[in-house]
Amino acid sequence: MSASAPPAPTQEPGAADERLLHTSALRRLMGRPELGSVVGAVAVFLFFSLVADSFLQASSLSTVLYASSTIGIMAVPVALLMIGGEFDLSAGVLVTSSALISSMFSYQMTANVWVGVFVSLLVTLAVGVFNGVMLTRTKLPSFIITLGTFLMLTGLNLGFTKLISGTVSTKSIADMEGFESAKALFAHEFVLGDVTIKVTILWWIALVAIATWVLLRTRFGNWIYAVGGGAHAARAVGVPVTRTKIGLYMGVAFAAWVSGQHLLFSFDVVQSGEGVGNELIYIIAAVIGGCLITGGYGSAIGSAVGAFIFGMTSKGIVYAEWDPDWFKFFLGAMLLLATLLNAWVRKRAEATR
Repeated sequence: MSASAPPAPTQEPGAADERLLHTSALRRLMGRPELGSVVGAVAVFLFFSLVADSFLQASSLSTVLYASSTIGIMAVPVALLMIGGEFDLSAGVLVTSSALISSMFSYQMTANVWVGVFVSLLVTLAVGVFNGVMLTRTKLPSFIITLGTFLMLTGLNLGFTKLISGTVSTKSIADMEGFESAKALFAHEFVLGDVTIKVTILWWIALVAIATWVLLRTRFGNWIYAVGGGAHAARAVGVPVTRTKIGLYMGVAFAAWVSGQHLLFSFDVVQSGEGVGNELIYIIAAVIGGCLITGGYGSAIGSAVGAFIFGMTSKGIVYAEWDPDWFKFFLGAMLLLATLLNAWVRKRAEATR
């Protein structure tokens, strides 16, 4: 049973069951978490179409989609985690950790780069398990647990890179066996007409589709909403709260691994200080997309729309030839406006039920 579904009310004999009543398309639309973000995305798109002449060019839109996908890949599992009522402040640096592990393990062991990629996957998933287990065992807030992981990973990224490589960046692995095939999976690009499409866009679409199916069509999706709505109540009705939260953190770790491999195979070297601060961008994309800070509400599609708004804003400012120093201001303003709009839409949806 989904946590978002209210208990069936006691009815008088002969009264119609409200669950069998026809629900209008407008009412269903008003109840969607991503409605506010879609309205915001249309507004942002129209705004930059008017103020930036080059914004509507095919090459510009492909750049916007690429920028959106690099955020969107991480925003999807972060949104699911927020629906489950938790945060992950280590997500940004975990992307860099994943890339560093692949690069340094492959280079130092003189192995096929696929060996490093596989080891990176195992270690990255282990970090996700660590976050989930620490959260469920200690009962500490996820903010504290993942902040600690964030600080530890930041130090490990810099310390190990300098210890092994002697600098703050890794050595090039572009000439190693398996590099081209790995690049084809994680950093390939192909031309479609006049548009260059990055493979991260396909990863992003696939993750959104899978996450949406999980949320709406599977028992695990019901568990996510139930845990976010109230862990104690969910546990009382048999929801495996511990397993669900650990699984959500592993989902964030998997996406961090994908993003890290893209980072590595796009440039073949990695700077150990990258990724700091990106975790806030992932959370912002999820919130703009309709996820509640308190959990129990949101969607994967909304996170994708939030990431798309981020991509349009970050590149639209460049195409409009504005000072990029203003970007954070616009991002903060969008966050506040989107949150207010989402709250208004949700209240309207509840009022029409």
